Amino acid sequence: MADNARAKRLADLIREVVAQKLQRGIKDPRLGTHVTITDTRVTGDLREATVFYTVYGDDEQRADAAAGLESAKGVLRSEVGRAAGVKFTPSLTFVADALPDTSKAIEDLLDRARASDAKVREVSAGADYAGGADPYRKPEDDTDEAAEAAEPAQEDGGAAGGTGAPGTGDRDGGGTPA
Repeated sequence: MADNARAKRLADLIREVVAQKLQRGIKDPRLGTHVTITDTRVTGDLREATVFYTVYGDDEQRADAAAGLESAKGVLRSEVGRAAGVKFTPSLTFVADALPDTSKAIEDLLDRARASDAKVREVSAGADYAGGADPYRKPEDDTDEAAEAAEPAQEDGGAAGGTGAPGTGDRDGGGTPA
C-alpha cells in the first residue's frame, strides 16, 4: 500500500496532465473548451484514478463530452504514464461532477429565502409592537412596585415570625414550655 501523500501527489499530477492534454493535445470537437477537470482521486494501491469533470452547457453537450472522454481514455492514460513514471499507470474513470448542479440548487434555495425575508419585511413595515415600543420595565417602575409590596407586610402588627404567646420560648430563646 502506498501512503496518502504519494496518492495525493499522483492525483494532482493526473489532474494537471489530463487538463493540459484536453486543452492542447486532443482534437476531438466534443471536448472543446467547455470541459473542466475539477478533482482527481487515486485509490490507496495507486491502481485506479477517478477524474471528476464539469461541462458548461446543456445536456446534449454533457453527453457528447462524456462520450469524448471515454474515447480519449487510452490516449490520456498513456500521457499520464509517461508523465508519472510509475511502475503501473492507474486506469482512468471519468465521472461528471455534481458540483454545478448542487451549487445551482443552493442558489435557488437562497433566492427563495431572500424572497421570503423580503415578504416578512413588507408585512412588518407598518406594524406596531405588541407591548409598546419598549415593553421592559424601567428602574423607577420597579421601586414603586417594591414599595407597594412592602406596605402590607408592615400592617400585621410588626410580629416577625412565631405566635408571640408568653411561655412558648419564641422571644427569649430559652425554649422552655409553660
